[in-house]
Amino acid sequence: MPRALARGLAAGVLCAVAMDLVWYSRHRRGGGEGSFREWDITTEVESWDKAPAPAQMGRKLIEGATGQEVPVERAAALTNVMHWGYGASWAIGYGALTSALGRRRAWWHGPAFGFIVWGSDYVVLPLAGVYEPIWRYDVPTLWKDLSAHLVFGTAADAVLRIV
Repeated sequence: MPRALARGLAAGVLCAVAMDLVWYSRHRRGGGEGSFREWDITTEVESWDKAPAPAQMGRKLIEGATGQEVPVERAAALTNVMHWGYGASWAIGYGALTSALGRRRAWWHGPAFGFIVWGSDYVVLPLAGVYEPIWRYDVPTLWKDLSAHLVFGTAADAVLRIV
């Protein structure tokens, strides 16, 4: 079990980096500036209304569990913890599931995993009030998000095959 957790954690980190590189390359092609590290690590958030989805979801979880307000000064750290923790937890789960299959899994399992993660986001996050329902987004927006998640799943599967 510890080996499976370690494999899943390694896959989680690397697949989150792969997905972030997709988003960062789009950012740069769109005229964005700054290094990958500057772009990837959230350093400050002005208000909860402007906070990224990971911070908003983390805030809801913490406030729901503790009944105490989370100050906006914690939003940047919460964004980073939720983003990396969410990706790693999905990959750990996928790693545990695929360890039972061994190398017998098909090539499409990785992209299918990415699709499942993407789809779950459009169920859970709207229910939490963090995203709009999926039908309120246009196709190009959904495709950008889905394609990044397909990279996420493919990278997770590839790392788990190698490690």
